[in-house]
Amino acid sequence: MSSDLKVLQVIPRLGYGGAETGCYDLAHYLPENNCKSFIVTSGGELIKFIDKKKVNLIKLPVNSKNPLIILFNSIILTFIILFYKISIVHARSRAPAWSCLLATKITGRKFVTTFHGTYSFENKIKKFYNSVMVRSNLVIAGSNFIFSHIKENYSDYLNFKNKLMVIFRGINVDYFDPTTKTEIEEKKLLKKWEIEENKKIVLLPGRLTSWKGQELFLEAINLVNIQLGYEAFYAVILGSEQGRDLYKKKLLRLSEQFRTTKQVKFVDHCKDMALAYKIADIIVSPSIKPEAFGRVAVEAQSMEKIIIASNIGGSNETVIDGKTGYLFESSNAKSLSEKILKVLNLDDTTLKTLGIQGRKNVIKKFNVEKMCFSTYSEYKKLIN
Repeated sequence: MSSDLKVLQVIPRLGYGGAETGCYDLAHYLPENNCKSFIVTSGGELIKFIDKKKVNLIKLPVNSKNPLIILFNSIILTFIILFYKISIVHARSRAPAWSCLLATKITGRKFVTTFHGTYSFENKIKKFYNSVMVRSNLVIAGSNFIFSHIKENYSDYLNFKNKLMVIFRGINVDYFDPTTKTEIEEKKLLKKWEIEENKKIVLLPGRLTSWKGQELFLEAINLVNIQLGYEAFYAVILGSEQGRDLYKKKLLRLSEQFRTTKQVKFVDHCKDMALAYKIADIIVSPSIKPEAFGRVAVEAQSMEKIIIASNIGGSNETVIDGKTGYLFESSNAKSLSEKILKVLNLDDTTLKTLGIQGRKNVIKKFNVEKMCFSTYSEYKKLIN
């Protein structure tokens, strides 16, 4: 049966986000299990890393929300499904999911969706638009938090015949492995970021957008400085503004207001995120809205680094408070500052123990092999 399985994943773009890397990892896992793998996408940075011998790549404007283009995509997808004899179509975003829904209805193929986030719905029309993600034969939630969100908000659209389940997102623990980075690489990155080697680093990775909590982070850093009476560490905000120029300027002004312009470093991009984690001492994920999964918290633990995360959303499932990292009261700068101070005062033995436990936690629950195997197993059940 597995040799006849052909899976087509559809995603707007193949960038470096959680949904995209999950799609990429699964696409390369399937051929190793005698399944034929296809990806339909509009483009993206990850495309250049796709092994064309293993994965068939087809470009379509599936990133568009234009109803006419969505309809056009559904017609093309129908031909692709029939021509390549696709068994399962797996959509990872709403706009392409509507095209996939129509195409699978026409062709009679199995339809799978992964619900990657808490999509906003200000009105009934927007909620109906989002509901396509639960109209499949198999609905995959990336965390228990997302599972509960679906049950709470989309139960009217769920068909009792279809399956709703949790498959935790996974990361590549071989890439996010502290032993793979050399001292030379670390010194090179520190020099690039203009950071002294004898100071600790508190790192906040994530695109620059208000809900990721960069403002809260700066407030907490200011409170830590007041408590210590001096700037004992560097604070690095690593992420692109992605066109949010006004927000970037707001953060810069806030840094000036707190007189931390020499202490706080803004870095647009880092090609080697594992190395970025390696040179840091503390990783912070201060999101003021719930993370669907919280990839930063998992990647940090895999790198044996101390993670401090908001006590909402996926972080509650990925961080074991006090054992693999620390949770702070969401949207509370004082709570965050207290956790940062706590970690800064931990001895080396405790830091090492927390780091080791963090990596064990990720290997056991959130590695990419487990995610891919679980998804592949569900594919087979769906066909059988």
